[in-house]
Amino acid sequence: MEEKNKLVQLQDFDQSVWLDSISRGLIQSGQLQALVDNDGLRGMTSNPAIFEKAISGSDDYRDQLRALHAGGKSTVEIYEEVAITDIQSACDVLRPVYDASDGEHGLVSLEVSPELAFDTEGTIGEVRRLWQQVGRPNLMIKIPATDEGIPAVQQMLTEGYNVNITLMFSLTDYDNVAEAYISALEARAAAGKPISRIASVASFFVSRIDTLADELLEARVQAGEAGAQELLGKVAIANAKIAYRHFLDFFKSERFAKLEAQGARVQRVLWASTSTKNPDYSDVMYVDNLIGPHTVNTLPDDTMDAFRDHGTLAQTVDTGVEEAQAVLDALAAVGVDYAAMTRQLQQEGVDKFVQPYQDLLNRIEQVCAELVAAR
Repeated sequence: MEEKNKLVQLQDFDQSVWLDSISRGLIQSGQLQALVDNDGLRGMTSNPAIFEKAISGSDDYRDQLRALHAGGKSTVEIYEEVAITDIQSACDVLRPVYDASDGEHGLVSLEVSPELAFDTEGTIGEVRRLWQQVGRPNLMIKIPATDEGIPAVQQMLTEGYNVNITLMFSLTDYDNVAEAYISALEARAAAGKPISRIASVASFFVSRIDTLADELLEARVQAGEAGAQELLGKVAIANAKIAYRHFLDFFKSERFAKLEAQGARVQRVLWASTSTKNPDYSDVMYVDNLIGPHTVNTLPDDTMDAFRDHGTLAQTVDTGVEEAQAVLDALAAVGVDYAAMTRQLQQEGVDKFVQPYQDLLNRIEQVCAELVAAR
């Protein structure tokens, strides 16, 4: 008897697989539908870097780009229409998943402009506008967990929008996001508004933690710091496991139980940046070690293929928590500042979204110029 697909089996642990990619070819070729049918795909994420790759890597967008450019649209307007077209199509493919799960799964994320990461009011306006333009109930808007982003997150959830909070690296980030979610639901409930259809995920970044932590730890190893070597490759998973413990504290509380009784959904923890960056590490380490209830793992194609082939199925997200805490405690002992490290990663994360956004706009201008020249 053929073994059941490991990606599908993650659902047995109440973990959802999302795809960290989007492209018109993926949707129009039927590949996205195949991922839903065969691999149990339950959601998708997008960002400017993903769209830049999609537009640069195929001719699928040229007709729309040509028409929008000829219609006098600005470069930003062209990008938005292109992105919204793909997001709408992806939402439509995943709509049966959304309907069958009563709105818990089948969600597609679209990011607000990364240039608004430190602009609360600008983000709020952008969420409202994008939601109207996409016009799909299974849309989820991505807002970063910056100091300016958190108030926007709470306001948008209070207004009833689905929100994916991104660029979370520290335990403080997680606590702020979970508090914003619960506070927003409490405000809606107090105002007599429904809370049962709001979906939200807290996107906690993983592999980027190890990339920077290992760099800092290698410097401590070279300096002869005892204990630094043993921490290499362990910080990201430890950080995520402790974040999950914080999740349990929030969502197993009496406070949330009152909201749950009114139909509120748990805000799932989404493991982001789960492709392995260091070739010396297992290519499925950020999947194998973070499996458990009320979680999402958003995977790029190669990590999805790797887990399907040789991933290990077991509930792991809530195991080894004491060891995880010991790893984080040991960071300070070897001279690595956890707070400074996670702040740096969040700032770099914003920069890594802003630059691809500018690259994307430049690429659209370039393609439009080529299309005009080819007439």
